Amino acid sequence: MKTMQIFEPAMCCSTGLCGVGVDPELLRISTVLDTLKKHGITVDRFNLNSAPMEFVNNKAVNDFINDKGPDGLPITLMDGEIVLTGKYPTNAEITEWLGLSADLLGTPVKAQGNEGCCCKGGCC
Repeated sequence: MKTMQIFEPAMCCSTGLCGVGVDPELLRISTVLDTLKKHGITVDRFNLNSAPMEFVNNKAVNDFINDKGPDGLPITLMDGEIVLTGKYPTNAEITEWLGLSADLLGTPVKAQGNEGCCCKGGCC
């Protein structure tokens, strides 16, 4: 089976889903990874704040950060090779890279600002 790893910037908690202003993209990626886990597919997720040695011990990630700095995070690796930097993979990219059925993750959830929110004026 293919292996996917996501190396994320430093956040206050392991998922970034804490505090009052939750980033919809972090919510999407957490939901996607939970769905994958429920189907027996594990994607390793490392936060710079809580797992700094994973960044040091991974040569590809360490080299990238030494060259570009932490502003290039998140970094997604497939089988040890960097496939995406600076943003999280889309649902379609995840299913394609892992060789999964496209409908496993359902309709892609797009990260939106308040203008795309159900409340239309300053989301819940």
